[in-house]
Amino acid sequence: MSLFWRIFALNAVVLGTATALLLWAPVTVSVPVVLTEAIILVAGLGVMLIANAALLSIGLAPLDRLTRLMTTVDLLRPGQRLPERGRGETAELVSTFNAMLDRLEHERASSSARALLAQEDERRRIAQELHDEVGQSMTAVLLGLKRAADDADEPLSGELHQAQEITRESLDEVRRLVRRLRPGVLEDLGLVSALTSLTTEFATHTGLRVVRRFGTGLPELDQATELVLYRVAQEALTNAARHADAGRVEVSLSPGDGVVVLAVTDDGRGAGVAREGAGIRGMRERALLIGAALDVASRPATGTHVRLTVPVPRKQP
Repeated sequence: MSLFWRIFALNAVVLGTATALLLWAPVTVSVPVVLTEAIILVAGLGVMLIANAALLSIGLAPLDRLTRLMTTVDLLRPGQRLPERGRGETAELVSTFNAMLDRLEHERASSSARALLAQEDERRRIAQELHDEVGQSMTAVLLGLKRAADDADEPLSGELHQAQEITRESLDEVRRLVRRLRPGVLEDLGLVSALTSLTTEFATHTGLRVVRRFGTGLPELDQATELVLYRVAQEALTNAARHADAGRVEVSLSPGDGVVVLAVTDDGRGAGVAREGAGIRGMRERALLIGAALDVASRPATGTHVRLTVPVPRKQP
């Protein structure tokens, strides 16, 4: 039944009931109208309007659910769908909306994949240039300063040694940026070693206490999955250092039943509701690349908890 005929039928039921009551109920209308008759008619009108509103609310409930979903749907949280019940225009509208969400989620995932791959390529190019050009130039400057400081007399020698130390610190900072842009240890030694290196450098650089809990028996993961896990851990640690006001951060990586779970938890102040800034949305986009689920909980009593659940394809026997 179409939406038009459904509304027509609901109104017809209400009006038909009211007509039947007027025909067979012991109620008459005088001219002029008596007060008691007017009260009965007004009360009957009120009952009729309430019944009509209740029936229309039931009939239009699928449209209300569809409207609420339209206002809350987020393509970074895939899988939000309405149940397709019954027949007619409303069910067809719900089905069309669900199909539209399927297409939009697929297109969003594809475009995000292209953007993130281009971003990783650009990170790799910049890291290579920093390593080859800036790093080598600063190394040459450092060696030149050392030779000049060794041959110079005081107080010039002390000033050259001070410039040498500043240059060495700048070179270390460039190397740190290169490691952040392109985690070479991830490609060479694997995910666990890369996370160990990341957390060690993070603790040294920020002064926060970092606890690592890496489970044994982790399944073999492809390069794209390992890169997503590494980048999510990197962003979660960065957020903890910038916004959480934490003293301790725990990073865990553990296998489950067909999944691998990465969790980053801090003991910071929390925010009650995790603010969906660029960092969290970036993590959600990366999670979409590998079909993973990202949960972020931030509470004043327990700090912020980031959990990435990655499905692992089961090996065929």
